[in-house]
Amino acid sequence: MTLFATGCQNVGRGNKMNDFDTEKVTVQSATFEPVTTETTAAPTTEPVTEPPTVPRTPEDIELVNMKDYIPGLYVDLRYAGTNNFTKKKIYDSDEAVLCYATIKKLIKVQEELNAKGFSLLIWDAYRPFSAQEKLWEVCPDPIFVADPALGIASHNCGNTVDIGLVSVDGKPVDLPTDFDNFTELANRDNTDIPEKAAENAKLLEDIMVANGFEPYWNEWWHYSDKDFAGIRE
Repeated sequence: MTLFATGCQNVGRGNKMNDFDTEKVTVQSATFEPVTTETTAAPTTEPVTEPPTVPRTPEDIELVNMKDYIPGLYVDLRYAGTNNFTKKKIYDSDEAVLCYATIKKLIKVQEELNAKGFSLLIWDAYRPFSAQEKLWEVCPDPIFVADPALGIASHNCGNTVDIGLVSVDGKPVDLPTDFDNFTELANRDNTDIPEKAAENAKLLEDIMVANGFEPYWNEWWHYSDKDFAGIRE
């Protein structure tokens, strides 16, 4: 807010009596009634309360920040730092974004998980195509990284997420492996997983599938929206 101050300037009028013959001037006395000033109370103005900001409802195809729409979401976007299998920073932003159509499904997933004491943990979401090329340079294995020469991959479409679980208050829980574990332990059919970790992964899979997601067999953390194609450019 910019405040403006208006200055007042006193202008001297000089002694005009010097222009007159004081002997010819008759001053008559006058009686003045005292001036009574009434104090008028300043009008009371109620503070203007701005309406709460409600996020605009995006189009289904729009990429938006997941944390703006999924309450209590935890994000550890691995490729935004060096805690990933490449040991390099791949992304320029640490915001997990996804097409709004898929986010709407994840809102329901989060509600169901919260009711059971868990929360979603996002490891990866929408992946720019330039980042896909960087990953392929480091790991040219089509089982784990899609070859960019073949066109866009699922993560480039904004309808695919890599997710884990934490407790509602953000504490770690037992899971089959960490993110981007390129061993057989990441396979959904692996039976060498500790019982509690297998139960948590199965719980996540059941809720995700019930809400319209397709799991990838070789990565227990990878899910794609089977009803929404996402960005296809």
